[in-house]
Amino acid sequence: MNKLSLFLVCIVAILGSAFAKSNNAPAFAIANLTDPIKLASLKGDRAANPRLEKCVYWLAFAEEQGEKPEAVIDESAKLNKTAGTPYAGFIRWGLLENLKIAKELGLLTPEGMAELRQGKSATITQGQYAGQEAEADHVIPRAVCPELKNQVMNLELLPASLNRAKSDKVTDRAKVFAKELYDAKLLSDEGWKAAVSKPGDLSKKGGEE
Repeated sequence: MNKLSLFLVCIVAILGSAFAKSNNAPAFAIANLTDPIKLASLKGDRAANPRLEKCVYWLAFAEEQGEKPEAVIDESAKLNKTAGTPYAGFIRWGLLENLKIAKELGLLTPEGMAELRQGKSATITQGQYAGQEAEADHVIPRAVCPELKNQVMNLELLPASLNRAKSDKVTDRAKVFAKELYDAKLLSDEGWKAAVSKPGDLSKKGGEE
């Protein structure tokens, strides 16, 4: 093979790789945003919040392109090497729930999509909380379980007024979630004890907290 042929083969390979990545951009993005190693290195109490918003954007974008959000999430887990782990299961469930919430709150307008893509809180356009921002809230409050403060799986979109009212309450649902994380060895003994000993209320869903 002469130098020109070798050069052309290399160009084709590079372009082919770039094309494959562009077609799979949502999965690559979500793999990066939910990579547990990268999340563990984040600094600050709300450092993971923009990552949830970006994940919701990429899932909504993929769905607009005819892709199944579930398949995108599964592919992302393969890319960041968490596929088949309890961690991947919680990420999958959490992201799909947040996509559902985004739809119910009317966040996926062109303006909302632009905000989410930048990791910003989108404005609610449907329902009684219209006009408020949908903020990334910790299911298990960061003040109760600091070890979960930068875990995407512990975040959900919540109207701003409900987020403020909730404060650091541990809801019954959050206690169930804490038990599931503990059983999956994704929450320490200390974190589990803190979650179940904290007074809470009887809220059942994020939108009702």
